[in-house]
Amino acid sequence: MTIFSLILYPKRYMERHILSMYTLKGIIMTKKLVLFVKNRRKQLGMTQVDLAERAGVGLRFVRDLEQGKQTLRLDKVNQVLALFGHVLVPIQMEKE
Repeated sequence: MTIFSLILYPKRYMERHILSMYTLKGIIMTKKLVLFVKNRRKQLGMTQVDLAERAGVGLRFVRDLEQGKQTLRLDKVNQVLALFGHVLVPIQMEKE
């Protein structure tokens, strides 16, 4: 199975945080990504409904994301992250 590391980049690409793992089946979520989305949403004073509407995803998806569902679609995660000026991108991991 191919595994990629997913890196969260701000639009300026100055710093990066490894937030989750990506397999061909989807994203395996980590606590860091869950907390990032939840905290950013709250900092902006948005409800989950607001976030879903502004990102163009369903409320169920936002709830699944914030509750740490183990697999989610990368394109939808990036739709949410785009509101915060970030994106997840796959980076090939070196084999050990």
